[in-house]
This record gives sequence, structure tokens and C-alpha cells, in this order.
Amino acid sequence: MTDFFTAPGRFFRGNLHTHSTLSDGALEPAEVCRRYRDEGYDFMSLTDHFLGRYGFPIAETTGFRTPGYTTILGAELHSGAQENGDLWHILAVGLPADFEPPKTQEFFATDDQETGPQLAARAAAAGAYVAVAHPQWSGLTLNDALSLEAAHAVETYNHGCAMGADRPDGFHTLDLMLTEGRELNLIATDDAHFTEPDHFGGWVMVKAEENDPDALLAALKAGTFYSSQGPDLRNIVIEDDKIVVESSAIVSMIVQGRGCLAKATHGLSMTRSEMDLDKFSASPWIRVSVIDAAGRRAWSNPIWLG
Repeated sequence: MTDFFTAPGRFFRGNLHTHSTLSDGALEPAEVCRRYRDEGYDFMSLTDHFLGRYGFPIAETTGFRTPGYTTILGAELHSGAQENGDLWHILAVGLPADFEPPKTQEFFATDDQETGPQLAARAAAAGAYVAVAHPQWSGLTLNDALSLEAAHAVETYNHGCAMGADRPDGFHTLDLMLTEGRELNLIATDDAHFTEPDHFGGWVMVKAEENDPDALLAALKAGTFYSSQGPDLRNIVIEDDKIVVESSAIVSMIVQGRGCLAKATHGLSMTRSEMDLDKFSASPWIRVSVIDAAGRRAWSNPIWLG
């Protein structure tokens, strides 16, 4: 239930969504990787736009790995139209370097392309960790989201979309999908292009036995991670219809469930927060948000009850 804290290993900080000059980013791949390393990240995935106009790049970043810092190959995939007619954006981390490109040349959909869900299924079958990218920014409908059956997660915070469009959110999409019974996790990312202050604002903390691409991917797929803008989550325990959350110093701890179900506790410099779960008896799932004094948040993956 909360085995992302009891799983063996330690937490590694990583960014799963970033761009370079291989597509529409401002910095060369080597510089992007250096900046994340020198900002204290343990790993990152350079996920340039997988489009014909850019030569379908899957950035070769293995040469930028150093002791204590690794990279995972990936891309942002595009093919087919959402219900609003816009092109699908699908995050795929852990792609093989020879992943077969779709028939997508530009940032618009055409009738001869495979659908977004078909492309996502191909990526997952090739071993990738697949996420629904920036649902609010994309104008994604619930039907769109539910059609992406191969997804492992929803991108619920996108720092680039926060800074450049004030559309950072994917929690509404996630919560509706959870209520439909879809067992998905959530990720916070940068989607950094380094053309505005869109970097170092959202990340995942992945618990794995080593800082290795295969181990990190396995942990992501297993859900042994949480997401953050700053606060640390240190433990979540559910016992006797009560939840106990241990964290770095926060001012609010909020539990959310199905529909309008939510309950909060507030204080100063809280590092241990408790709450009874009676209110959530009708919800099959809950998730936890914590907020620090600077307004930065951290989020647990959904916890399925019963």
C-alpha cells in the first residue's frame, strides 16, 4: 500500500521531461545534462520531441553519465488527434534507441497516423515508462485519458506549463481516472526548454537499490516513488483507520479521495501529521499532499484501500 517507503534502496532525485536543441530546447544536450547534475539531481531523461521535423531524436546521453549521476533514454511522442483535434503528447522514458518512428512530421495530426493510444502501447511494449503529458495544457478530455490504456502515470505537475501557460495541472484528470478504477501513479516534471524559468521546479524521488537506468525504470513501474517541488516525504503508514505522514517541515497535510472527499490538518513546522480516515470509508483510494511554509508541495502516489 505504501511500499514506496519500505522498498529496499534509497531515494534518487530525477527529472523525467526535458528538451534540448535536438528539438525545441535552447541548450545542447550536454549542457542540459550538466545543469541537472550540478543542481543535485541523481538522474534525468532528455525527452525531445519525436517528430520528423527534428529527425525523430532519441538523445544519446549515455556519454554524459558520471559516477553518481545517470541518464535514461526517452522522448516525447506524438501521433494522432485528441478529441479537440490537437496532436497527442505522450511522455516515454526508457525507450530503446531504435524505437520505430510514427508518421508524424510536424506538430499537427494527419489521417494517416496511428492513434496516440496505439503509439503509447508500442512504447510500453518496447519497455518504456509511459505518462499522460500535461493534460490541462493539452485540453485533454476524460475520454482521451481513458483511451490511453498503456499509461503508467499522469503528469500532474508540469513546471514549464506552470511558468509559460499557467496550466500546470493534471490532478483532475488523475482523480477521474482513479475513480474509473484505473490504477495510475502521478509524476511531477519540469518539461524544461530553458527558454524561460521552466527548470528545477518539479521532480520525482524514486526509491531504488541503485542509481541505474534499469533499476530506476523498474522502480517507476512499481510505483516506489513520490513527487515534489521541495518538501520531503519520509514515511506514510495506515493503521487502525488512521494515516500517519512523516515529512520535512510542513504547514499543511491534505488527504484526497474520490469525488469531493478531502480533509486537511494545519500547523507550524509539522514533521509528523496524523488524521483519521473515517471520512474516506467510501473511497477506494486516497492520496496525500503536503505543503511547506513557502507554498511548495509534495505528493504521494495513490494508495488503494482495502
